[in-house]
Amino acid sequence: MIETLKKFGAKKLGGLILIAVIIIAFGFGGFGGGFSTNNQNNIAKINKTNVTTQDFMNYVNESGISQQAIRENLENNIIEELLSGLISTTLIDLEVKDFDLSITELTVLKKIKENKNFQDENNVFQRTKYEKFLLSNNMSAPMFELQLKNRELQKHLFDFIGAGTITPNFLTKKKFEEENKSLDLEYFAMENLYKDKNEYTNLEIEKFLEENKEQLKSEYIDFKYAVLNPKNLIGLEEFNQEFFDEIDKIENRISQGNSFESIIENLSVVVNEVKEFTPTTTEKKNEDNIYSKRSTKLDLIEDGDNFLLYNITNQYDKVPDLTDETIKKGLRELVYQKGKFDKNKNILENIQKNEFDNNKFKEMGGFSIEYITINSIDDIDKFETNSVKMLYSLPINSFTLVNDKENKIYLVKLVSTKKNTFSETDENYLNFVSNQNTNTRKTILQSYDQLLNIKYQVQLNQKTIDRVKNYFK
Repeated sequence: MIETLKKFGAKKLGGLILIAVIIIAFGFGGFGGGFSTNNQNNIAKINKTNVTTQDFMNYVNESGISQQAIRENLENNIIEELLSGLISTTLIDLEVKDFDLSITELTVLKKIKENKNFQDENNVFQRTKYEKFLLSNNMSAPMFELQLKNRELQKHLFDFIGAGTITPNFLTKKKFEEENKSLDLEYFAMENLYKDKNEYTNLEIEKFLEENKEQLKSEYIDFKYAVLNPKNLIGLEEFNQEFFDEIDKIENRISQGNSFESIIENLSVVVNEVKEFTPTTTEKKNEDNIYSKRSTKLDLIEDGDNFLLYNITNQYDKVPDLTDETIKKGLRELVYQKGKFDKNKNILENIQKNEFDNNKFKEMGGFSIEYITINSIDDIDKFETNSVKMLYSLPINSFTLVNDKENKIYLVKLVSTKKNTFSETDENYLNFVSNQNTNTRKTILQSYDQLLNIKYQVQLNQKTIDRVKNYFK
């Protein structure tokens, strides 16, 4: 929501920056349906609290978004976005009241005096700087102080909800040690264990086709088309108004229901007829373009410097034709990939059933077995991220399949682990602690977000929303 408002040119978002943390579940699409009310000044209702059109207009004025920007973005749901922000703000206010949170005027005054923007080079508060700020932002002191008070109350609310979210030090250290220990691995590439692509016989390919013919059916079309350009339409090489007038005439005839034959009857164009076409790995620009538009039987489409006038005469499903070498090559690739999948699946099943041991590992790897040490869970030089994370979750003497960034598959054995020493003053450790606390806090706020969904029922008055939209038109 914040990014959307920025695009609409908002100068100040105020407390919305804080509000955005917990309004995920209160996105506009998640509200209840419009409520029935005789009070047309109510644009929304949160439990028993009414949100009036005056509340909405005040919120719009405070957002700094101009009426022109709103008017130009009505079709982009700017009213809904603003209303979503207002409802989110109102929810926070209700929660502040519910928890009976408060802040004194002295605290607000202290916050103002500690603001670096209002201090001189000696960090002394300057009243003139404060007043200049208010004037430049077209704000009164009471208005600014109220906004500051509300922001502080919102901050207190988040601090209150997130209290106790610091992960105990011993757990943090333990997790850091686990994620930064070294893993000693034996591994080998599975590539040499797969059946070679060219070793699959015609009989195997035919069997695969028979077993999967429904899934392998492709949609084919028969069609005719003509390439239209200035030379064959008006006898010139240039794209001028006369050419586009002829294109318009053809489009009009299509819309009037004229047939392909009647349209090209007086045109000096070559008609290409194509039978049993479906896209393949070999690009055919015109044919592929027409195939992509096959939902329309007769049409004129732009294709680079040309126009294509086409007519699809037949459309049907068909199993792959093994006499077509291109199609057969594609099927061979599918059979090969299935063979790899089945081989990998079989190994994983044996591992899960504890039927795979070191003898089988040595037998399969032979002289191809290599050795490597991974230094931390972030060490992804050899294997990709998710594979490394999985390796760090396994016990010693485990086997598994992993892949690298190029999706090559490897069979790996976790041979041993070794703890690496670290200092609690190291930058890596300090960043880790910070991230742990942030993630813990985020989890709690997400849970709080779900609680808000249950605690508050938000209803909208669609008639009033439409009336507000009309006001800006």
